[in-house]
Amino acid sequence: MNNLKARMLVRMFNKKASSPKSKNEEIIKTLFLEPGQYVADVGSGGGYFSLRFADLVGEDGKVYAIDTNQSFLDFVKKNAKDNGMNNIVTVLAKEEKFPVDSKKFDTIFVRNVYHHLPNRVEYFKNLRDSLKTGGRVVIIEYNGSGSLNFHRMFGHYIAKEIIEAEMSSAGYQLTEEYYFLSEQSFLIFSAF
Repeated sequence: MNNLKARMLVRMFNKKASSPKSKNEEIIKTLFLEPGQYVADVGSGGGYFSLRFADLVGEDGKVYAIDTNQSFLDFVKKNAKDNGMNNIVTVLAKEEKFPVDSKKFDTIFVRNVYHHLPNRVEYFKNLRDSLKTGGRVVIIEYNGSGSLNFHRMFGHYIAKEIIEAEMSSAGYQLTEEYYFLSEQSFLIFSAF
């Protein structure tokens, strides 16, 4: 992907994420992120949430912006540097598994990406070792609602019941659910 196309895409992603319709402020408040925490933003795209999370976890915390597109990660890295943020680590995801091996994450955030992950049950089984005790996986995913829906037409959604079943098979239980997003499910899981 050329740089111009990548810059256009990340700006589009960030514009959509920052739109009041996306309820980003409510999402962020619901997560209760604290200074010193470690967060993984899986499918970080243009980095809108990565940068917001980095501000909340502060210098003692870390945010791992994870994406399959190096151009997106370069944009996030530059944006972090321009904003004086030294607590964002960009990680290129090359394989079908979570690309960071450690037990350090308080929150793993997966927004509008779940439907893109191949072999999701295995992916989340492997990811369990990267969570701290008491850590959580936050999944926000398009639910396919509405009569004429882009996400449904192109298969860019997963029903809440399927997410719950797959996460249960991967060793997680649903601990919280929020209903303020009209086109997405908002589920929080912990490992059991």
